[in-house]
Amino acid sequence: MLPTTIEEVISELERIMDECERGNNSLGYFTALYHKVTCRVRDGIANNEFEDGQRVAHLDVTFANRYIQAWREYESGSTPTASWLVSFTARSKRGTIALQHLLLGINAHINLDLGIAAAEVAKSKDLADIRKDFAAINGILAMLTGDVMSVLRRISPLLSLLGLHQSRYNSILIQFSISNARDGAWCFAEDLFHATDSYNQIIEARDKSISDLANGIVHATGLLKVTLWLIRLFEWHKPARIIRELRSKTPAVIKTKKKLTPVSA
Repeated sequence: MLPTTIEEVISELERIMDECERGNNSLGYFTALYHKVTCRVRDGIANNEFEDGQRVAHLDVTFANRYIQAWREYESGSTPTASWLVSFTARSKRGTIALQHLLLGINAHINLDLGIAAAEVAKSKDLADIRKDFAAINGILAMLTGDVMSVLRRISPLLSLLGLHQSRYNSILIQFSISNARDGAWCFAEDLFHATDSYNQIIEARDKSISDLANGIVHATGLLKVTLWLIRLFEWHKPARIIRELRSKTPAVIKTKKKLTPVSA
């Protein structure tokens, strides 16, 4: 069974983080970031920061379940979407730095999953109704990603060397932008919302293009490849330690007076 409330999502993300920490699994890096985002959304709902808190809860759970389902498929030996498959298999590629793991998760989850989740939540209604809350959730993700970057600079002290390639490489690793990903996710949601018979084909085409972007994050060439090797050389090498650092200072659970209604399947 997939989670039906935000609290259940948070519990499942904590289970995944615990499993990754025990197994020294670098896939826990993205989970740690996403756990922070989900806790922050939960707190925002409790503090009435959104136009429609119950709808945001529905969107958040639907969105999170895309990741949780992909994780379960991969762990059980099944094949998740191509975008997530590139992200998950990167754990076995030697030399992949923590930032690459985080960007691979963000790439799959925003560029593919977010548009699908938004279209599903808005079906039979008006997609435009959720745009402000959609942007608010992405604003939270952008803010917390910035916080995580400050942690990453402790984990990976030479990370700033990537800035030397800012104007030289048209690489998705260097040029990745959450704001651009968010805008693309909204356009993707609009395409799905207005689709009829082509719904699945649109998702398949999107998944293919996003998995291509993911491969661009994983595979570097020339001087950029050398820079990544140097960054990795001085980066913390034990995934369990990195996960503990990334998941530190997670907001405590807020006890709300109103009980959130489970999301219908």
